[in-house]
Amino acid sequence: MDKDILSVEIGPGMGPRLDKALAAAVPEEASLSRSRLAKLIAEGSVTLDGAPVTDQKAKVTEGEIYQIALEPPKPVETVAQDIPLEVLWEDDDLIVVNKPAGMVTHPAPGSPEGTLVNALLHHFGGNLSGIGGEARPGIVHRIDKETSGLLVVAKSDRAHHGLAAQFEKHSVHRHYLAICHGVPDQADPRLRGLSGVSFETGGVLKIVTQLARHKTDRQKQAVVAHGGRHAVTRARVVEEFKGTAALIDCWLETGRTHQIRVHMAYAGHGLIGDPTYGGKRKISEKAVGAQVAQAVRDFPRQALHAATLGFIHPVTGEELSFTAPLPDDMEALLAELRGAP
Repeated sequence: MDKDILSVEIGPGMGPRLDKALAAAVPEEASLSRSRLAKLIAEGSVTLDGAPVTDQKAKVTEGEIYQIALEPPKPVETVAQDIPLEVLWEDDDLIVVNKPAGMVTHPAPGSPEGTLVNALLHHFGGNLSGIGGEARPGIVHRIDKETSGLLVVAKSDRAHHGLAAQFEKHSVHRHYLAICHGVPDQADPRLRGLSGVSFETGGVLKIVTQLARHKTDRQKQAVVAHGGRHAVTRARVVEEFKGTAALIDCWLETGRTHQIRVHMAYAGHGLIGDPTYGGKRKISEKAVGAQVAQAVRDFPRQALHAATLGFIHPVTGEELSFTAPLPDDMEALLAELRGAP
């Protein structure tokens, strides 16, 4: 059976070891862990200019393009479940849904059922692109469990390839609405002096860093000085509340795991309700009153919503754009903040 070939180019700062460089360079959608890559290297499935490279410690050079031979995806065996879906668009090749907070995108250890994939398999009667493998059929990108909002999922392999290419080129337009601690301000000397942080015309906050797995907590991401993945986030203040919180519009030039959450925390403006990156920052009860401060403390998830999604239909070439309104919990939090004395 022919194998799928994934081409990966070594970017700046990804060396010197092959296994580490490939782990940094492969698209996140490929879902290849460093341990899995090490096995692929050892079995001769990684080649450079047609020749297998079997030493995971082999030195790499920026600009080299490696080919990784992968087994074709297994038939989908994930169970279909009758779970309600909010569908914004559907045709023969793709579907766009508004995922609720609390739903995992695809099955994983600890979350084998109740996921978006389980719901989609029931909705389609199993008709999803198999490229993502048994647990991730049709999945081209994802958002965190406790983040709400828009996702596009491939129903056909041709759509999967076309969408994946757009995500890889960062040509997909994605805007998120978030509620953060404090108000990002270009007059703030602390932000001005923070490496990778700048402001563009119109007061747009721009954050450019490298992101990698946290050294001690493998479930987290962290800003690193060397290696990692290049990540660019922009954010604009939409509305501020007594100088203690802000509704912000964030958009991505890249799409890394937890990117907005990590970058806003790095800038000192972690998202309200974020248990992982929110830190110990608290809203000023003196500024907003006891009721509002309690509402902020009680918010049960990161206040983050994938609000807009735009891309070129991979089959028809049509330009598509979708918007999902803020969910009720974030609207309620904003109402509290707006009503602060």
